Formats: sequence, structure tokens, C-alpha cells
Amino acid sequence: MQEKLYEGKAKKIFATDDPDVVLQQFKDDATAFDGTKKSSITSKGTSNARISARLFRLLEENGVATHFLEQPSEDSLLTRKLDMFAVEVVVRNYAAGSIVKRLGFEEGQKFKQPMVEYFLKDDSLHDPLITCAHIEELGLVSKDELEQLKSLALKVNEVLGAFFAERGITLVDFKLEFGRDREGNIVLGDEISPDTCRFWDAETGKKLDKDRFRFDLGEVEEAYQEILGRVESD
Repeated sequence: MQEKLYEGKAKKIFATDDPDVVLQQFKDDATAFDGTKKSSITSKGTSNARISARLFRLLEENGVATHFLEQPSEDSLLTRKLDMFAVEVVVRNYAAGSIVKRLGFEEGQKFKQPMVEYFLKDDSLHDPLITCAHIEELGLVSKDELEQLKSLALKVNEVLGAFFAERGITLVDFKLEFGRDREGNIVLGDEISPDTCRFWDAETGKKLDKDRFRFDLGEVEEAYQEILGRVESD
């Protein structure tokens, strides 16, 4: 194994022989509420790696540049090395999670149009919600780059929303992270999985994502496996 460059809550990042390529190894570790709740979910790393690989391929096929290169093992991805923006982009189609607490929306309320929010990627500040003015003042990305991020996030929403609808899943909301590659191009990075998205069964409304762990709903491993099965179905 090559040098470990970084270890986060859900993944370990390793160097490879190519300085522009890294290996992401997905972990079974699970955390919630700023890391105050911790556990392990059997096969989560494998499920998230396989789900991310399938969805990155789907997005590439639909014109969204991602960092994905290949999946060398069940729990890992080879990806382009990116200079990541300190901005998390969240797209919301339905009310759930923090926006319900902040603004009083009823959980499950469908928004008139997809809502895009931005959060500062900073664990010490608990990843706070930020505005375009904050982003400009902090110099996180330029105005043009922010417009690109929003446009790309909405494109991802369009592609994934249709994909999951065909498989009986409601894409409630999701978090994206972007960065620049060596040529300065804006590229989608991180992962797309039940850790970073809210998925509800379209017929029953059953939650099929990390909320099952957050709120002790049970059947956590089964939910990840259910999403994996539907994602990989043709």
C-alpha cells in the first residue's frame, strides 16, 4: 500500500505511482452529528464504493466531468487528484434534515424547484450554511466558478433524479463536492452514496440512507444493500 495522504470519516486516501491519481478506500465506519455518534456498518465501504462507481459512470455518460477513473477493488476507487473547494453544494428536492429545523418546512414537502444551498467545509465550525456573499468574501471560489458549481449540481440532480425514479427511489437531497484538476477544470469529486444522499422508497416512503443510522431506525446495512441492488440493476 502506498503512502496514506488523508483519512476522513468515511474514506482513506492513498498516493499512487501517478502523482495525479489517488486511491480512495471506503470505510465501514459511520459517524453522525459532527462525529458524536460513531459505529460501524457492515459492508458499507463496499456498498458505497460500488454505488459511487456506478453513479460516476452514469454522470460521465451524461456530460458531467468526475474524478472517477476505475474501481480496482470492491471497496476502493482510483480517482483523479483534485484541489478541492472548501464549499459543499447541497441540492434539495424535498424538505428533510437541517432545512426542516432551520425554516420549519414539513418533512417530505416537495419544493417548487430544486433548491441549492452552500456549506463551508470546515469541521471546526461544524460545516455552517453560507451565502454567496460569504463565499465571495472568503475567496472560496469566484462568481463564475460558483455559477458553474450551481449549474453542474442541477445537472447532476437532473440525471440522478431520472435514474432513481426509474428504480422506484425518490432522490430527496444530496451533497456534492467539487475541485480543480491539474488543468484547472472544475470536476466533481468525493462520493455519491447513501452517506451523502437521502433516498426514500417512492412507494412506501421508507428511508434508504444514512438517516437510518442517525436516528436509530434499524435495518441500516439492509438499506445500503437495497440501494446498491437498485443502482446496479439494468
